[in-house]
Amino acid sequence: MPIDAVATNPTGMYSTAPTRVPKQTMDSEVFMSLLVTQLRNQDPSSPMDTNQMISQTTQLAMMEKLTEMSMTSNENFSLQMRMAAASLVGQEVSYTGPDDITVTGIATSVSYAGPVPMVTVGEEDIPLDAISGVTTPPNTTDPTTPTAPTNS
Repeated sequence: MPIDAVATNPTGMYSTAPTRVPKQTMDSEVFMSLLVTQLRNQDPSSPMDTNQMISQTTQLAMMEKLTEMSMTSNENFSLQMRMAAASLVGQEVSYTGPDDITVTGIATSVSYAGPVPMVTVGEEDIPLDAISGVTTPPNTTDPTTPTAPTNS
């Protein structure tokens, strides 16, 4: 009995082979997977040393805590950048403009839309890390200096 050829549809759901993107970082999931694989494939007549297993479990817990600390540190740094940018509003700031010329102006607002806060100086949006100096703007009238009453 002859076998007919089976036609495949190249435009189907899997027209191209799905590509696997390997993980570039070792996280707790990969570590746990390795530990489980090691336990599954151990020799029943010579099981894993319990000290070694406890050591690997401890390493996993330490790695998870270090990852948490790293995330917390990144969040703290982001918050510090936001606070620093907000404190610049109303201050006179300096930055290097086009042609390596130092530009000075009053910071009027801050935007947190991107990864680095943007400080608005005049019509320009300047990244926080590009600001090179901050001074208190000169006041035309000092609110702490009493003014003499006028005779009208």
